[in-house]
Amino acid sequence: MFAAGTALSACGTTKPTAEGTPPADTAEPQAKQEASAAEIAEGQRVFRFETFGDEQLWTDKLRLNEVVEKNVDPTTALKVGLKVDADVLPAGILEKVDLKSPATTVALLKMNAVVGLQATVDANNHITRLGVTCALCHSTVDNSVMAGIGRRKDGWPNRDLNVGAIIALSPVLAADKKAVYQSWGPGKYDPRYNQDGKNTPLVLPPAYGLAQVKNETYTAEGPISYWNAYVAVTQMGGQGNFSDPRLGIDVKHSPDMVTSKLPTLRAYQHSLPAPPPPAGSFDAAIAERGRTVFDRTCASCHIGGSGTDNNGGTLHPPADTGVDGAYAARTSNKSYRTTPLRALWQHPPYFHDGSAATLADVVAHYNRVRKLDLTAEQQRELIEYLKSL
Repeated sequence: MFAAGTALSACGTTKPTAEGTPPADTAEPQAKQEASAAEIAEGQRVFRFETFGDEQLWTDKLRLNEVVEKNVDPTTALKVGLKVDADVLPAGILEKVDLKSPATTVALLKMNAVVGLQATVDANNHITRLGVTCALCHSTVDNSVMAGIGRRKDGWPNRDLNVGAIIALSPVLAADKKAVYQSWGPGKYDPRYNQDGKNTPLVLPPAYGLAQVKNETYTAEGPISYWNAYVAVTQMGGQGNFSDPRLGIDVKHSPDMVTSKLPTLRAYQHSLPAPPPPAGSFDAAIAERGRTVFDRTCASCHIGGSGTDNNGGTLHPPADTGVDGAYAARTSNKSYRTTPLRALWQHPPYFHDGSAATLADVVAHYNRVRKLDLTAEQQRELIEYLKSL
């Protein structure tokens, strides 16, 4: 439930982000040059297992613990994109259990095997508390056992996850609310719907390759810890503090179960590298020619190691890039950040709203909107280069 950006924007009209500077108490804490192994390990624990007390939403308000216990068998869970951590499963367990029984889901939760879900299960196998973690949306598995079951891949966006369908299972939601959640589809989430009532869901972004990225949101409203706090408190339902006058949000809890955990969470996210492209997934010779095309047409916005001009304070109005502006209009900056181009091979669809199904669609879009005049061969070369990143 964090967020990323728009791709391949050749620079045109831009504006600085001064008016979008986050409040001082939500700005990025001063980070050490390098986090210690202990800090990264604690950050991994937070990322994978910390609910920040959000059971108050998922259990007390939405009552999803009741739904999961009674109605969600493993087959259904896998269909809505939930993942299972094979490393904690006893050998041969899948051959012995009924994957059509909700009781098996309860057993998996009791083993802490469902990625991104934390449950308290009593002696009678009733789920008394259920919460979610960062890993629900920003971790997947390698499918080494079967589809949806394997070893964790933290930082990879779970593009199979149908968050809206899961929320819509709640028995307390009105039909019109359920219809909105069900409209999102797999791999999308609207991090402002519960704030402004509007519906423009975003593609779930990766949480890897962040070490050189200043602002990890589509609209660059704040750095990584700012967005982690926003999501933890306003979206996950965590019991913490988050305040941003630009958005009219001021939430406080006592005790604050979020703020003290943000530095190690950030350290773990910074430690996650973008995965390299699989061997043989692109033509190296063509990609090298594509680098020349990229340097000439794209590198003025996708700058340096970070891959974004936003580190220098630049934003792009929607008209500058030809992408839909409905989401940006809901934010304080009203514009989009240039997306860092990290592991593009791994996470289609592209653009903030998923409107580009392939990298070929992305290149064709900018060739048209930015009048790049690339030939078909140059577009092919550029696509191969993007696949190599």
